[in-house]
Amino acid sequence: MFSIPGKTPVTITAAAERQIARLMEAKSASGLRIGLKKGGCAGMEYTMELADTPAPGDEVVEQGAARVLIAPTAQMFLFGTEIDYESGLLESGFKFRNPNVTDSCGCGESISFGPIEGTRAQV
Repeated sequence: MFSIPGKTPVTITAAAERQIARLMEAKSASGLRIGLKKGGCAGMEYTMELADTPAPGDEVVEQGAARVLIAPTAQMFLFGTEIDYESGLLESGFKFRNPNVTDSCGCGESISFGPIEGTRAQV
């Protein structure tokens, strides 16, 4: 688990909290699991799925009736991220404001990260 005592790994806006709670209630889910997978033009993509129970190693962030489960492999990349939900005429969805992202594709669906502080690139 990647965490700093006394600091929540992600923040959730009020709009995201309401939407996560709605989704959890509609599907009788325990939380919204967030992770990362390889893909897209920039190299990585966010994943989201409703979960029945937290998986081993999930970081759990609760706010009001919303619960976000952060997959173990994504925790160090998501630390400091703000999760928001925006509604518009043409599209609505979750938005991630992630300070760890170093690049993203034009459509904003895929992202990449620079070296994590304290790690070395393998040759």
